[in-house]
Amino acid sequence: MTQPLSKPWYRQFWPWFIIALPTAAVVGSITTAIIASQDGVNLVAEDYYKQGKEINQDLSKFDRSEALNIRFGLEVDGNELTLKPISGDIPAGQALYLSLFHPTLAGQDSEHMITADASGTYRLHFDKPLVGKWHIRVDAFDHEWRLQETVQLPTLAPVELDPKGR
Repeated sequence: MTQPLSKPWYRQFWPWFIIALPTAAVVGSITTAIIASQDGVNLVAEDYYKQGKEINQDLSKFDRSEALNIRFGLEVDGNELTLKPISGDIPAGQALYLSLFHPTLAGQDSEHMITADASGTYRLHFDKPLVGKWHIRVDAFDHEWRLQETVQLPTLAPVELDPKGR
């Protein structure tokens, strides 16, 4: 009597199952390495101590803006950001530095120098609408004072930038 021939190994389930486990681990590790190398995490700065000391020095700029009672109204309508002076001793026609910082995506951060139009309103146009959470900082042209606020954009009503917004 002859026994039936068994299937060759490559037609069996278990060898392929055993081969698939380490193969999946290798593919997963390569994929993870590619994803990790594409975008570096910018949440921790290498010179954090130096930046911390600079922050303490910058607090005097907030105190100066409080002494001058400087306040701005911020509006975002589509692709346009508008800053309107509410109060304070701001020289007519003074340029401002506007900095926009995304909390997690450093590639979206931007800095702009803006000037007022004839009505005293500062306007800035963007290629695409600003959406999400942003840290907005407004500095005097001579860096004498500073305002800062964290805002969820777009806003339904104007947001007041005041010295207490640190």
